Amino acid sequence: MSEKEQPFFVGYLPIPDALRPALLILSIAAIACFAMIAYSVGSTQDDPGDGRAFGRQTLTGVIETQPYPILHVIDGTERIMTGDTVMLSGTGKFGVEPQAGRVAGGLVKVTGVILQRGSIRMLQVPNPNRNLAEVEGDVVLPEVKDLGRWRLAGEVCDGKCVAGAMRPGRGIAHKACAELCILGGVPPVFVTTQPVEGHEFMMIGSEDGGKISDAVLDKTGVYIYVEGQVELRGDIAVFLIDEETIEVLP
Repeated sequence: MSEKEQPFFVGYLPIPDALRPALLILSIAAIACFAMIAYSVGSTQDDPGDGRAFGRQTLTGVIETQPYPILHVIDGTERIMTGDTVMLSGTGKFGVEPQAGRVAGGLVKVTGVILQRGSIRMLQVPNPNRNLAEVEGDVVLPEVKDLGRWRLAGEVCDGKCVAGAMRPGRGIAHKACAELCILGGVPPVFVTTQPVEGHEFMMIGSEDGGKISDAVLDKTGVYIYVEGQVELRGDIAVFLIDEETIEVLP
């Protein structure tokens, strides 16, 4: 073949027949290479977990507001049954504290979307002023069970994202989001490496039963050691932490 007859690729002209096999092989090799790189990068990432959202639920129960709003279900559904306990939040990065505070201790009907991961569940209530209302009926609160004082390792997260609003909803990359959610009133959750009576996810509060301080907010997204009292309220474990014992793990 003469020099004039050598095939030459020009982008705006048809591909020369002699170059088609080589270009096909090169294209397949490039696709395979990119697929292997994507798989290699993906396989090094942490499992995002099994957090997920379920359909709209309407529940009747009694609200507790300390340290953060939870609902003890008295009349449930097939998914959230009578006797279950769920945390409450609003949409976005907001809680339901103002609305929950007005009806705390009374019987209420609440409509929202269930988020669940492991043993922790949250009812995300859109427009709490409309979807959280008092109703008539008997009020029954479960007894608080004291599970003792524990020193646990784990991570402080916001309860909405870690329950399934985001995946994985944990780690340093999620730190800013977690802080904004908790500041907005979303119940915080401690994800422990050592489950207490089967509870890996525990709502947290301060040692006096109130909300956590800004000092704890600064520790979101990192692993810490912390001591505190663990209580079982319904089927939600609540970890009332002694903030002075917080120790960031290396």
